[in-house]
Amino acid sequence: MKDKRILYVSSEVVPYLPETEISSMSFEAPRMVNQLGGQIRIFMPRYGNINERRHQLHEVIRLSGINLVINDLDMPLIIKVASIPKERIQVYFIDNDEYFKRKATLTDEDGNLFSDNDERAIFFAKGVIETVKKLNWSPDIIHVHGWLASLLPLYLKEYYKDEPLFNESKIVTSIYNQSFDGSLNKDMHSKIKFDNIDDAAIESLNKPTYNNLMKVAIDYSDALIIGSEELPEELTNHLQNSEKPVLDYKSKDEFSEAYTEFYNTKVLG
Repeated sequence: MKDKRILYVSSEVVPYLPETEISSMSFEAPRMVNQLGGQIRIFMPRYGNINERRHQLHEVIRLSGINLVINDLDMPLIIKVASIPKERIQVYFIDNDEYFKRKATLTDEDGNLFSDNDERAIFFAKGVIETVKKLNWSPDIIHVHGWLASLLPLYLKEYYKDEPLFNESKIVTSIYNQSFDGSLNKDMHSKIKFDNIDDAAIESLNKPTYNNLMKVAIDYSDALIIGSEELPEELTNHLQNSEKPVLDYKSKDEFSEAYTEFYNTKVLG
């Protein structure tokens, strides 16, 4: 992994949010690559329940200030950064007052999904790509974790398909069992279509359930990792039918060698 550039894009990362399968692997995988001499960047949303003072987040003025158009509205992009203590790893936070100021991640205090999670996912995907463009940092691998990050493969290969910075980038998505009930906003399909993304590519998002979101991520990824011991049968079948390289589930204690080999032989090979 020496000198390889890997971009990690995740809906959650420890120590900024509580430990889950996703937040834990979104820290462990980059830490491993970092220790092997690779170059990494981590991106996550700056939810309002992340303690900025405790984690020493600060705004990066030179990267902030772009407006992203979401469903015909201009939304200002704010970029913050922090370092994970003892690891010499920087984490970039995608922020916007409208989408990420509330003191919660994905649901309200009654456990209901926020009605704008669809727009937050679009904003996050575009925000990551625009920031990486500003950094002028061309990743060899982009590794995606969590459903809020799951539109990134679609946007990179459709909306940003003519962006030369990502010509050689390979996309890996980890598929987890950390889902949600019901579906996101029923207008999600038309909001993505607004970005001139082909209707056929997102037909399944007419019903934006967890499984359908992850199916689109699978369709637009180059390789896939099973991140949970058990997955919904629908997703297992979709993975098998994708005919793409798939790495079976590896626990936190045993993933290191398997991920390294998968990156080197199946993703970059």
